[in-house]
Order: sequence, then C-alpha cells, then structure tokens
Amino acid sequence: MTASISAALRAAFAHQSKACTGLGSPFMGRILPLLPDLLDLESALGQRIAGWPEATLGPQADSVPLRLCGALHHLHLTGAAPELSAVYPPHEAPDKDLANALRLVLHTHEQAVLLMMDSPPQTNEVRRAAVLIAAGHWLTARFKQPLVTSEIGASAGLNLNWDFMCLHADGLTLGPTNSPVQLAPEWRGTAPTQCPPYLAEARGVDLRPIDVTDPAQAIRLQSYLWPDQPDRLERTRAAITLFTAPDTEAVLDESDALAWLPSRLDRRAGHCHMIYSTIAWQYLPEAARARGTAMIEAAGQNATEDAPLAWFTMEPDDQKPGDQKPGAALTMRLWPGNETLVFGRVDFHGRWVEWIAPAP
Repeated sequence: MTASISAALRAAFAHQSKACTGLGSPFMGRILPLLPDLLDLESALGQRIAGWPEATLGPQADSVPLRLCGALHHLHLTGAAPELSAVYPPHEAPDKDLANALRLVLHTHEQAVLLMMDSPPQTNEVRRAAVLIAAGHWLTARFKQPLVTSEIGASAGLNLNWDFMCLHADGLTLGPTNSPVQLAPEWRGTAPTQCPPYLAEARGVDLRPIDVTDPAQAIRLQSYLWPDQPDRLERTRAAITLFTAPDTEAVLDESDALAWLPSRLDRRAGHCHMIYSTIAWQYLPEAARARGTAMIEAAGQNATEDAPLAWFTMEPDDQKPGDQKPGAALTMRLWPGNETLVFGRVDFHGRWVEWIAPAP
C-alpha cells in the first residue's frame, strides 16, 4: 500500500511553521510547509515520516518537523550538501529553487537524514540562562550562602555554567564582563537583584546528553538551531567554549531524571541547593512529574535555614482556553516554609524577560 501525506502530518508541519515564525525565524516558517510535498513516498524516508504515529508528531512528543529540519541544517553546516548553500540563509531563493534543492538533498542524502530522524531535537537555548543568573543572584541575597545547583533536562549542559555568563539587564551587569557569553534580553518589570553568587557545585542530568567535547556532537547540537538566526549559533558556540574551558567544572550525567534526583536531595549544610529546569519538566510524563514533585517536596520538609532548598522553574503554565499569556512562567518554591513565589514570565528563547520577583 502506497503511503500518503495525512492531514495530521500537514497540520504538524503547519503548526511548527507558525511557531517558528512567532519565534523570529521566517525561514523556518517558509520551509516547513514545503517539506511534506517534497517527500518521495515510495522511499524509506517518505514512508517513515508518512507512517509516523499521528499522536507523536508534534512538539510535545517527537517533534518530527524539527527532526527533519535539523537533519537538513546538519547537512548544510557540515558542507555535506552543497546544494543548500545557495538557498539557505544568508542567501534568499525563490520557492521553486528552494523546493528543488530540498527535494534533491532529501533524495541524495536519504540515509543521513534517516539517521538524524532517530534523534529528538535538542537546542540547549543559551539565552534561557538569563533567568538563571537573575535567580542565582536573588537566592544569594536571600540566604547569603554558596549555591549547589541541579539541572533537570540539561541537554548538553551549556547552561550549567550560567555563573560564567554575563547578563545585561535594566542598566545592570550581572556576571563576569569578559565572558564569551553576553546576554542582553529585553528586560521588563523590576531590576534583577545584584548579589554575586558562588557556585560550589553545578551538576545536571539528561536522558540523552550531548557531549559537546566531541566535535561531531557539538555540530549536531547546532543543527537544531534555525538557519536564519546566526546569533543563536554564535551564542551556542561561545557557550561550548565555556563548557570545555579548564576552569569550568560543571558535570553532566546521563540518566533518567527521577532515578538521578534522589542522589541530589541530601541536605548540604551551609549551602543553598537550587534545583531548576528550563522547558524540560513539561516533557516528563504526568506520573513522573508527580513523583518528582513529591521527592522535592519531601526534601523540602528537611530543609533548614542553614541548608535551604529552592526549586526554580521556567516552564509553560496551565492556561485556560482564551488565555494569551506569552512565553513561560517563572516560579520559585522555597523551603523551609514552602513558599511559592511568582517571578514573572520569559520568552521561550529568552528574547525578553518580564521580571516581577519580590525583594529577597
């Protein structure tokens, strides 16, 4: 039986096109709707994509459109598909020329594309570190203790080094001014607290971590960024240099988050423990989120003023139909005391921050 392009598959590419356009990538918005009709449905690649389970096509599951775009960008970045050079940014080409080049690449590089389709997209968006820097300064002002940090869903671990990055916000500079990673989001609301933190330990976990010390894996990470956003590429490359620098000692573990988390929850006398996630907690199954929450809350019951626990999240919040809140919610939970504080909102890619954290 010949495969066909389903309405659900077209809808997944159209939805991702709209999302990318909204996040400042007109090229992705343009390329995504073209791709379904460029597939050879008698090829192994066409049959695999056309036969993908409809329930897992979208961004909350397998992100099939972004897998395919990542495979194409990977071929472009590595120079394996020179046919893309004239039609990919910074060049512009008519839709017909773009479509012809894409169709050719999908055919001649089918095996390479199929291999990339096995991997879920991981971008490790570095601009999200802006809210981690602000949160770290806030916690240091609140508890006046060194920090121990644990990141859930750390991807390549680039944002574990947020304390080595520099944030420019509301006329203030937080972090080392000579950092290769300079973050300057549009800052709204109140100014961030300025109280330089000391990180005694930074550790993160990911189910499929990307080892950026391996040049091939570092390129794979970059391939999931969008071709018309060179600033994201430059920022990611700068963050890779931080991760591989001899004076940064962040550790990235490969494990299931819930299997890893108990090892991180022992009290650290004289330290504030900051657990955090940035657009990662949402991808855990509902039952896993409930188990993880119970673990952290149980650890919170054992927290003391000498060993406080903080849980900071940058995650989509539950919105009712009709709500139009942009970006992700910033929430801080603190123990002892089990306080829940609203810190504001942030663009999913960190382009703007609306900071409303209370005074520490």
